[in-house]
Amino acid sequence: MPTNQNANAQNEIAILKEVYAAINRNDIPAVLKLFDPEIERIEPEGFPSSGTYRGLEKIEAHFSQARATWAEGSCEPEQFFVSGDKIVVFVWVHVRLKDNPQWIDAHIADGFTFRNGKVIQMRTFVEKQQALDWAGIN
Repeated sequence: MPTNQNANAQNEIAILKEVYAAINRNDIPAVLKLFDPEIERIEPEGFPSSGTYRGLEKIEAHFSQARATWAEGSCEPEQFFVSGDKIVVFVWVHVRLKDNPQWIDAHIADGFTFRNGKVIQMRTFVEKQQALDWAGIN
């Protein structure tokens, strides 16, 4: 029988799969429903929209603007790692931006924390090891 912690982690992983699916189909309202009103999104330096975004209104603008640059492609979650209240997702980014024939083909990591069944923090890491270190995973 799974422990409550395992059941919570499985539920949170299902939520994260839906976050990526909604982003990929450009359904920003569906993404927002999965986020806590006090959501914090952190993108690392060097990203086109690097910075920290707080609250649903800022997140909506951030995701809408970023997603509007895509011509085609997706961000596919490949692996999930759970450590206490943190989940790290290894993500394959395979996107072609508008007016650019070149594909972005990258492997990054996103880190998440939850509050009351909703994402309260989403951080992106260029290096997978940075995300694992953030979550305390060796």
